[in-house]
Amino acid sequence: MERLHPVVLHHIVNTLGWPDLRPMQRQAVAPLLDGDDAILLAPTAGGKTEAAVFPVLTAMAEQDWRGVSVLYLCPLKALLNNLAPRIDQYAQWLGRRAALWHGDTRDSQRRRIRADPPDVLLTTPESLESMLISYKTDHAHLLGGIRTVIIDEVHAFASDDRGWHLLAVLERLTRVTGRPIQRIGLSATVGNPRQLLTWLQGASAPTRPAQVVAPETAPASAPARIDLDYVGSIENAAKVIASLHQGEKRLVFCDSRAQVEQLGAALRARDVTTFLSHASLSAEERHRSEEAFAEARDCVIVSTSTLELGIDVGDLDRVIQIDSPDTVASFLQRLGRSGRRPGTERSCLFLATRDHMLLQAAGLLYLWGQGWVEDVMAPPSPRHLVAQQILAVTLQEHRVGDKLWSEQWNGLAPFDRSAEPILRHLVNEGFLDSDNGLLFIGPEAEKRFGHRHFIELTASFTAPPQFTVLSGRTEIGKTDPTVLTEERQGPRRLLLAGRTWQATYIDWKRRRCFVEPVDHGGGVAKWTTNAIGGLSFALTRAMRDVLLGADPPVALTRRATTRLAELREKRAPDSVHPAGLVITRSGDDVRWWTWAGYRANATLTSTLSSVSDQIQRPTDFYVRLRENLTPEMWKAACAEAPLVLPDIDPRAVRGLKFSAALPDHLATATMATRLADLPAAETVLGEPSRFNVIPPP
Repeated sequence: MERLHPVVLHHIVNTLGWPDLRPMQRQAVAPLLDGDDAILLAPTAGGKTEAAVFPVLTAMAEQDWRGVSVLYLCPLKALLNNLAPRIDQYAQWLGRRAALWHGDTRDSQRRRIRADPPDVLLTTPESLESMLISYKTDHAHLLGGIRTVIIDEVHAFASDDRGWHLLAVLERLTRVTGRPIQRIGLSATVGNPRQLLTWLQGASAPTRPAQVVAPETAPASAPARIDLDYVGSIENAAKVIASLHQGEKRLVFCDSRAQVEQLGAALRARDVTTFLSHASLSAEERHRSEEAFAEARDCVIVSTSTLELGIDVGDLDRVIQIDSPDTVASFLQRLGRSGRRPGTERSCLFLATRDHMLLQAAGLLYLWGQGWVEDVMAPPSPRHLVAQQILAVTLQEHRVGDKLWSEQWNGLAPFDRSAEPILRHLVNEGFLDSDNGLLFIGPEAEKRFGHRHFIELTASFTAPPQFTVLSGRTEIGKTDPTVLTEERQGPRRLLLAGRTWQATYIDWKRRRCFVEPVDHGGGVAKWTTNAIGGLSFALTRAMRDVLLGADPPVALTRRATTRLAELREKRAPDSVHPAGLVITRSGDDVRWWTWAGYRANATLTSTLSSVSDQIQRPTDFYVRLRENLTPEMWKAACAEAPLVLPDIDPRAVRGLKFSAALPDHLATATMATRLADLPAAETVLGEPSRFNVIPPP
């Protein structure tokens, strides 16, 4: 601690009232002050923000950094909003300032930042990209003095395309500053922290010193009160929540926006003080909910994963999970929201509304009990983002050399010379113009992405089209177009913000739906997603283990115990066997129960095309086989089965953002690679399978 600035130390003790730093915070001081790259690993509310900010502010003061010298990047605008006052308070201890810049920041505030830059700028990678390509922002002046970048919830970036976008933008930022930039990632528990740190370092990984800083912690299955109950429906879940733990503050996680809406409406119908939070609610609606929840006591907030990533909603008494998340890491994040007050323990109550969700929750908790956490892996083959980055850097620089363009990313693969075929396609199709060895933005890029100063180029993800829902002039949120177009009898009613609304006017051209509140129910909540769904090999295999008799190390209610026993008695004989996998035939329905996950089963469907039903959509648990399958056909197919990538529907390729800037074969290959799980498929093919004929009922 003696290496921290004396003013920082003074305020830690006298302003915050801390007698000492936590172990992880102490361990972080030396490597961060030495300029090392680092991953700071700790559970939710483990003090990671302070562990990064205190040493960085010390370096800022001692080395007299001026202008914007520190970037603080977050995956969510709401998390930035939550952190900004706290980080600004810390900066003011040393006479410095922090400021906020994201998609909701007013133009007047952005002008102030350009004119009088703060010392710490809190933003998102998408807003950072917009600064680099904007004609309004002198990015060399605003960003040229950056010394350190802190990336909060870095694991959330690394696991999807936003991580590739983040890495590429950071490499371009290094070119702007003309110096290496210290990279500090803050992460919850992951299975591969060293690999995550190497990924975060990008092109500088071989040369820059780096450390994983993590406290000495107990295994993931450290003492916690976990209960698993089976309730059978959302309505029954609402009854349980309304009757249990009255007087307490409860955070309830659901894994879909529609489920949040349904549960919120059911709780309010039982006079429970209920607040909602999910991505399709307006920013004002979410902020009101989170602020009111933080100040209230006897209440419930129902949320998707938006409140998983560390947003402060005050002291919680209890975390409740409806059904089950898809990963142990996500569960650990949610569990970490509880037990933060002295004298309280971490706790989570699972309420399963369907049979397969009871099984999934039991499988997930079985993995958790073994201390297992998923590795964080970047999606393979981000060719579409290579195309996006070439266009973005051309906008940033106005022109780039057709032989020197790859230097913008400092040799970081796949943004290096290996992307020449993508560059040629961009030139041939008019996305780029070429003249005297220089590349310029072409007419096709203007046509496809030029709307609102190329704002579409700043984000790596595609949001499905939604209609804005307004009551008078107040925005409530957004809804899926199908809620407004599908045939239904009676008045058209929506369920949004936990309330039922009746549509009074639909502005199809501007995608707006005007509504008024109604007391009657019957509202519909629905949203579509472009995400490739499916469970992992590890989780589906844990579910199989549960069916075979394994129990998670948690308290099961009588209802859960009874239902699980029924599933083992009725379902297990037809789908699992301790000696291997099962192929069942029930009439013309032939299923191979792989318990391998969506991606592995998609891979197996294509690999065994001679015996698999090619019309099927892959599932998490089985592959449908041809109705005329015989044991001899099966043996022959498996004997000659080299693994192949899954077949891709052309409609799926259109869901890949920037796929229009790729050759068709590369866009298809990118989707196929991402849909595959070759190691799991190979494991399954090496396991014995037995035929089982199910007699008719």
